[in-house]
Order: sequence, then C-alpha cells, then structure tokens
Amino acid sequence: MSKSTDGRSRDRTLGMHRDITRRDFLQGAALGLAAPLLSRSAGAWATAADADAGIQAAADYYPPALTGLRGSHAGAFETAHALRDGRRWPPARDTAERYDLVVVGAGISGLAAAHFYLAHSPAARILILDNHDDFGGHARRNEFHVDGRLQLMNGGTLSIESPKPYSAVADGLLKSVGIDRERWASTLEDKNFFTARGMSNAVFFDRETFGADKLVLQREGVSPRDYLRDSPLSAQVKKDIVRIEEAQVDHLAGLSSQQKKERLAGISYQQFLLTLVHADPGVCNYYGKLTHGLWGVGIDAVSALDCWGIGMPGFQGMGLQPGSIPRMGYTPAGSADSGWTPVIHFPDGNATIARSLVRRLIPAAMPGAGIEDLITAKADYAQLDRGGAPVRLRLNATVINAQNLGPASNAGGVGITYVRGGEAFRVQAGHCVLACWNMVIPYLCPELPPAQKAALHEPSKVPLLYISVALRNWRAFDKLGVNRVYAPGGYYSDLRLNEALRIGGYATARDPDEPTVLHVTRTPCAPGLPEREQNKLGRADIMATSFETYERNMREQLGRTLGAGGFDPAHDIRAITVNRWPHGYAHEFNSLFDELKPEGQKVNVVGRAPFGNIAIANADAAAAAYTDKAIDEAYRAIQDLKPG
Repeated sequence: MSKSTDGRSRDRTLGMHRDITRRDFLQGAALGLAAPLLSRSAGAWATAADADAGIQAAADYYPPALTGLRGSHAGAFETAHALRDGRRWPPARDTAERYDLVVVGAGISGLAAAHFYLAHSPAARILILDNHDDFGGHARRNEFHVDGRLQLMNGGTLSIESPKPYSAVADGLLKSVGIDRERWASTLEDKNFFTARGMSNAVFFDRETFGADKLVLQREGVSPRDYLRDSPLSAQVKKDIVRIEEAQVDHLAGLSSQQKKERLAGISYQQFLLTLVHADPGVCNYYGKLTHGLWGVGIDAVSALDCWGIGMPGFQGMGLQPGSIPRMGYTPAGSADSGWTPVIHFPDGNATIARSLVRRLIPAAMPGAGIEDLITAKADYAQLDRGGAPVRLRLNATVINAQNLGPASNAGGVGITYVRGGEAFRVQAGHCVLACWNMVIPYLCPELPPAQKAALHEPSKVPLLYISVALRNWRAFDKLGVNRVYAPGGYYSDLRLNEALRIGGYATARDPDEPTVLHVTRTPCAPGLPEREQNKLGRADIMATSFETYERNMREQLGRTLGAGGFDPAHDIRAITVNRWPHGYAHEFNSLFDELKPEGQKVNVVGRAPFGNIAIANADAAAAAYTDKAIDEAYRAIQDLKPG
C-alpha cells in the first residue's frame, strides 16, 4: 500500500526528505566502500593481505564517520548467522601466515589480551581478527563534522565506571596507555555546566500513553508533588508517586533486614510497587523504563532488591542495612557494597580506551602520543594490517573455526579459519584467544566438551540501541531549560545533550547556537516475559527494523518533545547514526530467573575454561557488563595460556 497524502505531508514536515548523510548509505555501510567488500570474490586476491590492501587501505576507508545503521552493520553478522544455521564453506586457502597468538575479536578485551601477551613475550607476532569494519567492539566511535566543527559521541560503551573497585590489573592497563582515572575524573567534564544555565532533567509524557503530550521539568530539590502538578497523570497516580519517592514506610515490618532482602530478591520492582506499596497500576507506566539503561528490560523483569541496590525509590523507610546478599546481580551488589567508582566519559566514550590500545599495539595506525591528542587523531586504517608488522589487525574477517592442532591435552598450536569476501582463509598460531561473544564460541570450537558448550550458550546478551543525532544547534533545549529527557512511553526512552567536555584541542558546544550531538537510547523488550525471552524478541526487533523507521520515530519524538522550544526536526537534524547492538550487555545474574550456583558451577566460570591452546576472554566470562571486567578476563585468559 502506498503512503497516504497525509503521511507524505507529515514526513515532509518531519524532514524525511532532507538530504542528510544517511542518503549515501545502504544499511549503514557506505556504498562505495561496501560494494567491493560484500560483492567482490576474494578469489580475485592472491592473498588475504592483498584483500586487506583493497579494503582497509582504501583512501576513503574511515568507519567512525559513517552514518545510517552502524554497530552490528550489514556485512558484520551474516557469516556468523550462516555458521549458526549449518552452512559449510569450501576448504580454506592457507595464507601461510604463522603467529604466536591470534585474537578473535578486536574489542577492548581482545586488544587487552594482545597487550598482556606482549608483556609476557615482547617479540611475539600477533594477528587480531574482527568481523566488523571497525575495531573497538562495543566501544565504538561516532564522528560528525557539522558546520566545519568536529563532534564526537560514543556509539557503544559510554564510560569508564564500575560498581566495584577497579583491579590492579585493569587500572594498571589504563595507566599504561595514558589513562589515569583519578586525573580525568576531576578534570574532563564540567558537571555543573547545564545546572549553571538553569537546565535540568525532564520527563516527557506522550499522549498515547498518558493522554496528552507534556514536558515536565524535574528541578533539583523540587518535590514530585510540585513538578508533577501539571502532568497528565491521574490524581491517585501523582499521590502514589509522592508516597513512593518520599514516604518513610516499612513495607515488610516485622522482618529482619536480611529477611527483607531475601523477600525482595524474589519479586520484581513492579510487584513491589503493586503488592507491597499498594500503588495504583498507573505508576508502572511512569517508572517502567527506569531500569532500561542498566538491564535492557523494564521493572517487570528486575528484582525489587536490585532496584534498591541502585537507589530506586520506595525503600527509604524499610530499614535495609548496607551491603549485598548473594542473590543480587553484579551491578546492584557492587553498588550496595562499595558504591560506584568515579565516572569518566571521554568524548567518544570508551572508544578512547580501544584507540589507546591500538596506538600501543600498532603505533603507526594512531598518530600522536597523549590522550589529549588521541581525541582528535584520525586513525590510519591502512596501517592496521601491514605485512611484517609484529601486530596486525584485520577487519571484515569473521572467524568460523578455531581448532587445536592435535589433542587438546598436547596441542601443537591452533588453526584458525575466517571468511572474508565470501571465501575462507586459514592461519596458524601457537595460541588463540577467543575474545568474542560466548554464544558464538561453541560454533567456532565444536570439539569443546558438551558441558562447556552448554554453559557458553546459556547466557543471553542484552539488546540495545545507541543513537547519535547531530544537531545544528541546541537552542530549543536551552529555551526549555532541559538537557536530559526521560520518556516513559516514548519509542526512545532517554535522550540527553552531549556532556560539557574539554580535552586537548577538543571541546563540546558551549553556546546554544553551536552544533552538538544528542545521545538517544532504545531497548526493545517484551514486558511480562522472562528476561531471556525479552532479549530474544528485542534482538529480532532490532534486526528487523529499518533505518527509515528509526529516523521517522526520532524526528517525530524530538519534534513533539521540544517543539515548544522551537525545535524543527526538518531543519535542526543534520545526521543520524543508529548503533544497533542486538548482542549488547553481557548477561548478569538475575534472581528472578537464574539459579544461584556455587562459584565453580556458574555458567560463566564453566564456559571460560581453557581448551588446549585456546583461551576465552570477554565480559561474558565475568558475567558483568563493564570494561574493567573485560580487561580482567583478558588477563586471566593469557595466564591460562601460559605463554613463554
């Protein structure tokens, strides 16, 4: 059915006809770049290195500046899905390349594994393979040039932070590449910038969910009794929200703190609000998506105890003593025990860590010397995979097999097969680290013990979308007095202006007339189902949704949210990058759905066991979705291999 006249007129008002950079891209890949990668037969190249010269060495090869659908982009996942579905490839062509270590995955854990291996064996030769067109894994960088000004945003991992103290290993790695957490936590971000301008957080109530479109400011120190007065919520829901936020009520009177915690670990936050607080069901529409940012699911699938652990309201009168219990997830348990480490957000998020590791491993690929000039440095992708270099990083290469050469108990090395341009290639190494997702490893190593394969398959990664929207200016935000908006009924649940950052020669916009970048999140889920089922449906939603749908919803929601401030979606939006992560956060223990097991029987511990000359490094192996744990697991994997 063709679009109606009204629909076409509305699209024009929204700016769907505007010639922003997305028009030059097909499913997130630049047409000029994707064509040789996706359609040319690798048989036309004499060696794998020649294939790299034809792709990574191209003059216009620069993935951070691509817009459209990024993250898990077209060309990055099809081979892995085909392997999962039983496809087989003709015998691989031996590249005759021999390495001491091959790392599968160029995310922070994989790059850290290469770093730690070199610490043991400084003369080692290392190859890093990744299925994406860029390095960094989830720590991806989005670059925009708006009116001649460089604007950066994280396309994935947002910040250096953790609910538990950094280990000496993780902190030591960061310091070795120039990232001193104490220094940057106090100097990088102007945390009072927006407050000083009279700007604050806000809630956008949409008419489909709440009966009317309304933007409500949440001024610091103001009671919800006051800021919700003009909201479209019913009188009872407003009254109950005030009670949840402010009342000193013990909803489990007569039980000890430990007994209360055990009880709260067995019910969701939604059940807590409805059955213990006895709130109107309408409060669930208001609080429903507050857990999306940490868990990727709503309050129906997160325990009340975990919500207490991160400071959500309703527990202030219950006399719960500080400290965690075993039936808490990693994030809230760490928060309850020690509080969060200082949060450090570089302009491109934790892509700064990935880029600093690449600079250490392959200096020619990343000009400059310090973190200050790293922020504005342009990576030279042609230098990543040069013949004769001690460390090489090969992109657009999906590994389909990693096999010990000989019995696992006495392996003579590892053979690694990867697919590039539709053809399979084979390299050999003394050791191999699989720094990819746990769920793909059983397909890469079918010889693994059945119990280990089952453990690797069990956790379900959390799907999410991080969208970067380049704007001509931020006048509407300034006029309305908002810098961050929570939209409990919106297609996108959270949007925020770029933080006020200054480092080296880079600074974010200080004047509302200057261009900036907006960070927007969406975590598709299916309330009412178990967490893993919600994750599965969320992945399907992400992969089935077109860029056009994301763009139209973005323009519609921003227009309705900020229209009173003069925001014009047809004029003010300059570019959109949708970073889709169908396999996003590592799975963390959830007391509502997971069985509590002794340490040695936990699926992440069973799954990460070394197998001959193959070791496993990733955040999945820690069952914790944090950068420091990805680094710690990389270190453990190298210890498992015992390199000379």
